[in-house]
Formats: sequence, C-alpha cells, structure tokens
Amino acid sequence: MSNQSVETQFRELLKEQTAYKEAISLTHWDMRTKIPKKGVEQRSEVVGFLAEKLHQLETSDRFKELLDELNGTPTDDVMKRAVEESLETYERNRKIPNEEFKQYVMLQSKSESIWQEAREKADFSLFQPYLEKLVDYNKKFATYWGYEDNIYDALLHNYEPGVTTKTLDEVFPKLRKSLTDLVERINQSSVKPDPSVLQGHFPKQDQEAFSIEILKKMGYDFEAGRLDDTIHPFAISLNQNDVRITTRYDEEDFRMAVFGTIHEGGHALYEQNIDAKLANTPLATGTSMGIHESQSLFWENFLGRNKDFWQSHYELFKNYAPTQFEQVSLDKFYQAVNEVKPSFIRIEADELTYPLHIMIRYELEKALINSEIEVKDLPKLWNEKMVDYLGIEPPTDREGVLQDIHWAGGDFGYFPSYALGYMYAAQFKNVMEKELNIKDIIASGDFAPIRQWLTKNVHQYGKMKKPLQIIEDVTNEQLNPDYLVAYLTEKYSSIYSL
Repeated sequence: MSNQSVETQFRELLKEQTAYKEAISLTHWDMRTKIPKKGVEQRSEVVGFLAEKLHQLETSDRFKELLDELNGTPTDDVMKRAVEESLETYERNRKIPNEEFKQYVMLQSKSESIWQEAREKADFSLFQPYLEKLVDYNKKFATYWGYEDNIYDALLHNYEPGVTTKTLDEVFPKLRKSLTDLVERINQSSVKPDPSVLQGHFPKQDQEAFSIEILKKMGYDFEAGRLDDTIHPFAISLNQNDVRITTRYDEEDFRMAVFGTIHEGGHALYEQNIDAKLANTPLATGTSMGIHESQSLFWENFLGRNKDFWQSHYELFKNYAPTQFEQVSLDKFYQAVNEVKPSFIRIEADELTYPLHIMIRYELEKALINSEIEVKDLPKLWNEKMVDYLGIEPPTDREGVLQDIHWAGGDFGYFPSYALGYMYAAQFKNVMEKELNIKDIIASGDFAPIRQWLTKNVHQYGKMKKPLQIIEDVTNEQLNPDYLVAYLTEKYSSIYSL
C-alpha cells in the first residue's frame, strides 16, 4: 500500500469523524436554544448514539493502523500535526470503555436539561444526583487517563494542555492578592460611579440591533453564523462556515447582552478565521480554552469596556437606547459600565472581580475531584467562598452554585481557562500595542487591523500550535500575570482617582 493511499484513507476517516462532531455540535446547539422540554429524553439518546459512533471511530483498530503507518512519515506540516493530535486522542479515548462513554454522554445531555429546571426553581437538590454521577465519571476518567501529581491535572489537560494544578496554585494566589488589594483601594476612594444612569427599560430587539452592529464592526461573518438567545451564552463552531453565538437579554440591564455578545463574538472570530487548509482535521478549532478565552476577553474588555470605544460608539448606542440615555454624559456612562462592585453572577461581573469568581470555581471543583468535599455540600461551600472572596452571599442557589452550565455538561477542568485567558489576553495586548496604535484604531471604529493581527498571530493556527507555544511565539515569555495586574491598576486608578 503506497503512503499516498494511506494518507488518503486517513483523511477520509478524519472527514467521517468531523461529520459526527458537526452533528453532535448541532444537536447540542438545538438542546440549549430551541428544543421542547419533552424532546430532551430522546434527543439525549441520539447524542449518546452519535458520540458512541464517534468514539468507536476514534479508537478503532483501523484508525490505529493508519496512525502507526503514518507516524513520522508525513512531510506536510498539517498532516504531521494531524497525526500527532489524532494519536493523543486515540490514546486517551481508548482508555475509556465504549459503553461507559456512551452512558456518560447521555448523562451530560440529561443533566443540562435538569440543571435548567433546577436553576429556574433555585433548587440544587434536583440537580445534585446528576452532578454526583458526573463527578464520579470524571474521577474515573481521570484515573483511566493517568496523571503525575494531582488527579485534577488529567481533566485540566482536556482544556489547557501544558498547564498543571501546580502552575495554577502558584499564579492564582498572587493574582488574588493583587486584585483584592486593588478592590480595597477602590472601596476607600471617594469617587463612586453612579450605576443608576444605566437603568431603564431597554427592549430586547433594540439591544439585539445594537449588538449586531458591533458584531459586524468586529468582523463577525453573519453569512457564516447567527445570533440567538439562551439561558447561558455560548459560542459553538459546527464548521468554519457555521459558527454560532448566543446571548442572554435583560431588558432592565443591557450590559449582559451587549458585553456578552461581544465576548461570544470574540470566540466566533477565532473559529471563523482558522486557516481553511485545516478543515476536516482535528486541528480546525481553537488550540485550548485558555487561548479561546483570551480572544473573547480581549474583545469584551480591552475593546468593549474601553473609553475610546465608547467615545466613537456612544452616539450609535443612543440611536438604539431608551431616550433617558440622552441625558447621560459619556464620562458618567463610561464610569458606570466600569463600576467595580462584587456581584453574584460571574458573567455579569466587572473586569476586576471576574477572576475571583473563577478562583472560587477552581478551588471547589479541584476539591471535588480530589474527594476532599462532597457534592451535597457545594451550596454551603460556594456561599462561604463568595463571602470570603467577594464579601457577598447569594440569596438562592440560582444566583449561587446553579448559575453556570459547565458542571452540568461535565466540563471539569474548564473554569481555570477563563482566568488564564484573561492573563494571556493582557500579554497579547502588551505586544499588540508595540505594533499597532490600538487607541486610534478603536477610536476610528474600524477594528479590522486588530482582527487581522489576532488572526495572523493566533486564529489562523487552530491547533497547529499548542497553547503555550502560541504564548511564547507571540510574547517571547511564558504565562505572566503582571500584565493583567498592570492593565487593571492603570485603568481603575484613573476611573477611581486612586
């Protein structure tokens, strides 16, 4: 058999796997946005069936034979990297029995539906038995995969290859101290933004119209995507030409939808601008959730919450906003949207306290996976950490332990990516500022140079480069939280006259 025919067979098998992944993604999108409640049970079985077939393909003897024949032989960089990525997937997936994997995927789908009901009723007890099973599965899978120092590392690897619990336990405490010190200084400041200027009924359709305008300016391709609403905002890539985003509207507080849409738009731009030559390979997606979050948080915070952005877009905003905003000055508006105030809901948190929400979740899920705490104790422990980190206690489980969908989907090891992404984004920004006049670009309203820089340095590579390789190639250093601390200190010292 010639090497070319082996490569052809390999590409065909990758294409088949990609088709199943797209079908699963489309099913998940539907379940999170449009599905009738009574359809959940059977749809969960459909997802289980599709996931089982994909798992069989990725762990088949035929696939392993092709990988063995190709390993070390391809001269094409894409094929070489695709073989490496596929081998790692094979080695990890083959350690999980097929029937266990199918049952787990079905549990994920059911759990997300139960989580929605539990959240609506603010009743953790409805979700607890499902979460207990999800935790048990993740412990079991982590043991199958293996680890060196901490069982949680096996799960963290799924979302941020190369980063370990040891790294997080070194970086997070330092970041926490810097942020809490800054929050304390802000609390002592006599300058107090007035958030009441943002209040008022803001119809959903008008929020949506403004959000679409901004997405278009960012370069989001609506011919290759769409915007829908859901309980918990997300972005999902079916393929490079179908990258969908969702948002959540609150007609009494536009910030959730506007900033949430910009955030998800940042994720979507990453997926839409991956090099087309990676299509139908496992490389045609973001290299890690941390790098993914660096893109969404870059757009949401460094652009969307930037004063230069609002100086050039405030009039456009007022075209869609209620008439009372005509009486609100730009300075008061800018200060209000950047108010530092501890909040119950992570996705509504200000820039400064946001990483503290992540650390709470990281510490809890790491303790769960290490069997140091039990699922039944989560609501109490969650509230205690909220008081410890943010000085507030959620009134119900809806504002507390039930607010995020991640655990319902079995995504243990995901949360640290948000804080890592924020630190990565600040490192990228530091380098970008040396090459581009970001201030003038944002003020101009033409964000193409920023998107092009991110595509050149991050987006195009998909999984061709590993996350830490991208960080080092772009910034010439490893993970460094100092840039994020410097950015936040400079910005909020100005707003609060510190």
